[in-house]
Amino acid sequence: MSETVPTEEPTEVMEDHEETEHENGTTCLYTNDDEIRTVFSDPVNFNVKHPLFNSWTLWFDNPGKKANTASWSQNLKELITFDSVEEFWGVYNNVVKASELSAGSNYHLFKRGIKPMWEDPANEQGGKWVIQFPRNKTGDDINHLWLYAMLACIGESFEYADEVCGAVVSVRKIFYRISLWTRTSNKEICESLGYQMKQTLNLNPNQQLEFQPHSDSIKSGSHSKERLVV
Repeated sequence: MSETVPTEEPTEVMEDHEETEHENGTTCLYTNDDEIRTVFSDPVNFNVKHPLFNSWTLWFDNPGKKANTASWSQNLKELITFDSVEEFWGVYNNVVKASELSAGSNYHLFKRGIKPMWEDPANEQGGKWVIQFPRNKTGDDINHLWLYAMLACIGESFEYADEVCGAVVSVRKIFYRISLWTRTSNKEICESLGYQMKQTLNLNPNQQLEFQPHSDSIKSGSHSKERLVV
């Protein structure tokens, strides 16, 4: 049974405003009082927007135990697309936290136009960095880990940011899993992304991420001879 993720309609700032874009890309929606209000000082009536380098789409699915490719695709829901820092925080603060999702659920945050599936042209030559966290030891910390992963993606903080397609958090009965999806399986590029992801999540030396090429998954169980871990 699919899980409904509550979202709220975006609040309109004000009807009478003048939009001005500064050299640094910041957009100000000036009102009659010309007072600058950021989302941090006024989460509802802010009038400053900081654009992202890319637009991002948040997806959700909870296909159940017996899902096949067709039923999984039917359960995949496109929640919202955003292109500014303020819109991101509006989304993050109004969806269910990862720790509160039922087992089998997944959030997918991908660049607009890329579907969170192997078959998408942007993904088919790439793979994903994966790490699992035991639920009984992780608890609510998964919310922070997922937040850090999302911020690294939308903030383009990776050296090869153009090679990043998106990130996924998966909730299972006994573990959580976070994945970073890439366009390429190039070893040098993927190792760089993997090490940066490890730093982003503030993992200790004993915690490892493993790279899984999508070609392995598509070939139904085949695995690369060379195992790439960081």
